[in-house]
Amino acid sequence: MSTDPFAALGLPVRNDLTNEQVRAAWRHIAAATHPDRPDGGDVTRYTAAASAYAQLRTQWGRSEAYADQVEAGHGTAWARTAPLPVVGDDADETPARPGATAARLARAGWLLPARIARGRPLRLALRGIAAAIMSAVVMRLIGGQPAGPALVTGIITWFVLTGRGDLAPPPGR
Repeated sequence: MSTDPFAALGLPVRNDLTNEQVRAAWRHIAAATHPDRPDGGDVTRYTAAASAYAQLRTQWGRSEAYADQVEAGHGTAWARTAPLPVVGDDADETPARPGATAARLARAGWLLPARIARGRPLRLALRGIAAAIMSAVVMRLIGGQPAGPALVTGIITWFVLTGRGDLAPPPGR
């Protein structure tokens, strides 16, 4: 007996099958092999088809079964996945030279005062003051416990992530 649910229902190994296609294949096989038929049906094939239909009746189940078949080498040649291409600012550039990251960080640090001045400096200052007060309260209340540094790290992360919206965009954007 095959462990391929697509073969059990007589369907091609494809990830774009619809619910209607799977249901029609199941109904066709169930009508031909059901044990209640006058000729007794084909219990083995009916059971395999019922199991396959249970697996393939949802899009999630079909995608899981399809991935298993492709991994086992039963899928089409184009279905095998390749690593995704790099997407972003550096997608079309050659690989980074040594020290490029350090140069980029130095440039970002150099531009930071100008981005603060052209952005919303008052809101950024208020966020900084709020983060400092919250950190002081946390350290005063639970400073010696292991949760203290974790909470302060969370507050700093909040400040960095929300504070980016108060900076002016970098030049060139």
